[in-house]
Amino acid sequence: MKISLSPLGLGCAQLGNLYHAIADETAEGTVRQAWDEGIRYFDTAPHYGLGLSERRLGAALSAYPRADFVVSTKVGRVLEPDPGGASRTDSQGFVVPAAYKRRWDFSRDGILRSLEDSLDRLGLDRVDVVYVHDPDEHFEDTVDGAFPALLELRDQGVVDAIGAGMNQAPMLSEFVRRFDLDVILLAGRYTLLDQPALDDLLPLCTERGVDVVVGGAFNAGILATASPGTMYDYAEAPAELVERAQRIAEVCERHGVELPQAALGLPAAHPAVVSVVVGAHDPGQVRLNAERFRRPVPRELWTDLIRAGLLREDTVLRQEDRP
Repeated sequence: MKISLSPLGLGCAQLGNLYHAIADETAEGTVRQAWDEGIRYFDTAPHYGLGLSERRLGAALSAYPRADFVVSTKVGRVLEPDPGGASRTDSQGFVVPAAYKRRWDFSRDGILRSLEDSLDRLGLDRVDVVYVHDPDEHFEDTVDGAFPALLELRDQGVVDAIGAGMNQAPMLSEFVRRFDLDVILLAGRYTLLDQPALDDLLPLCTERGVDVVVGGAFNAGILATASPGTMYDYAEAPAELVERAQRIAEVCERHGVELPQAALGLPAAHPAVVSVVVGAHDPGQVRLNAERFRRPVPRELWTDLIRAGLLREDTVLRQEDRP
């Protein structure tokens, strides 16, 4: 089933205290600002803050009509109580007590339990989209368990759309070939610095009519500011990558475009991409990214980046974005 996603979506990992804690009021204000900016698509997961992101998102969205927004969550990690961990901080990047532990489970029962728990945390009777989350080391279990279960749930009308969310393109391509998926969430692999999704995944999704949501457009920080940062995919960026980002920023500047504006504009310009999901720690970040997203990117910028060898020659743009 095709669903309609707002062109800009809010990624809700930060609502789970990714990297640093935020107050409940800040989380609520972040969602409210997203709503005021016209964002109607919200992506979360049990993994984000051991359920905190889902709880905060559900609480904030309770102020709005259910028919007016789209929520996606993810399956594959089941949360189980870990009383002995309550005095520790989570070890996977979220500043929350480790009162729960994640257990990989891509079986039918695991999928059903994960979704039921997510609905409880969100305070919703349904979610619109369910992604299999990071099944990199669990391909067979995903093929044999997770997707058959999700296809069944979609056929029953329990969910509207199903797919997978990953930080790599090849396995997503294999899932698109094997299953009747509606949408995939691709993180970090179609950006100004990294476009391997052009090899196979994006053409395949275009051919099969599978919608693409792009996350990680800033590659975890290096493209998030006018002058390139030093973090790339959650680690220190190699010097040559920072230098490449700087060269891209210089071309952008000649066209009156900020680096993060172009970073959001590139994936949004691909005809298979229906939404670009961006996270935020506070309302100000939402406002800034929404402003960047709305600014048009001159068509000539893409041409100049290709001519400079800074963007692949086979970059595909919507007709209105072509030079």
